[in-house]
Amino acid sequence: MNTKLIKTGKTVEGKEILAVELTNTKGTYVKIYNYGAIISEFVVTNKQGKKQDIVLGFDEFDQYVSEDYLAAYPYLGAVVGRYANRIKNGQFTLDGKAYQLAKNNGADCLHGGVSGFDKKVWEVLSTIDPSLTLRYVSPAGEENFPGTLTVDLTFKLTDEDELILDYKATTDEATIINLTHHGYFNLSPEGGSVKDHIHRMPASNYLKQDDNYVVDGTLIPVEGTIHDFLAPKPIGQDWDPQEGYDQTYVLDKEYGELTLASETSEPKSGLTLAVYTTEPIAHFYTGKYLDVKNGRNGSGYNAYEGFCIETQHHPNAVNIPTFPNTILRPGEVYSQTTIYKIEPTTIS
Repeated sequence: MNTKLIKTGKTVEGKEILAVELTNTKGTYVKIYNYGAIISEFVVTNKQGKKQDIVLGFDEFDQYVSEDYLAAYPYLGAVVGRYANRIKNGQFTLDGKAYQLAKNNGADCLHGGVSGFDKKVWEVLSTIDPSLTLRYVSPAGEENFPGTLTVDLTFKLTDEDELILDYKATTDEATIINLTHHGYFNLSPEGGSVKDHIHRMPASNYLKQDDNYVVDGTLIPVEGTIHDFLAPKPIGQDWDPQEGYDQTYVLDKEYGELTLASETSEPKSGLTLAVYTTEPIAHFYTGKYLDVKNGRNGSGYNAYEGFCIETQHHPNAVNIPTFPNTILRPGEVYSQTTIYKIEPTTIS
């Protein structure tokens, strides 16, 4: 097991950009930047015995902050917060006080606003083999959220090919919080559309969304719909090819229990990505809006060439009293664990 810290020689807003490489005894390798807590590379061994990167990303750090990339920004590999997904009209009320957030996605607030945790330089707290702990302190009023929020995020790579993400957060006054990781995965050795990946999710219900993908609190059974992944099937089997999936699923689980959120396999590589989480929700996104130039090895990333499993609390929950609580108060600790585990193909 090995952890290596690399100075990139780059800065953002005067803060040093560092890369941290985690490698296990199997040669599985993960590269993480302290900017946005971005997982830039996740290299595993496929069934042909070849090394394969299963996440979308860039060869050079500068590409993550380039004007072209930010103009059609897809949050490649980043942690998003202070509040993942969409908040209706960018508005919420907390302890009787109304807050107006940025409307950075139509009329709504998406992924924490204009400059969320995905665009921040995190402090490297420790690099103990084989793990990395990052910290970001979000000051009160940042993106108009109340309270100073301190977030610690630990990445740990095991010899079982598990990449474990452990989140902890505290605040000095009441605030709202909903964190997730926005990695795009593609398990094919050749890249391209993920429509033939085999996918399943233990989720009997999904959440109704408006035309801008904002949920209103209504649960809809997946049975008899294109959203039914209770049994394994190709991602593209039932989808609208002009839309793909951008849908929030309610996992069949006990609240807070660490269980399977999804399992996705690709026959050519023989790889399966299993995602486990303590969170109640998995937002499944197949990259309709992907439009990235000069990705890994100079290749572009187009629509439907990556999928995201965004584990989190219910979107817009701060405005829907029947949803699980996303309010954090002084003296409380927000915690979440999500695991990305690479396994031999088990579903077909």
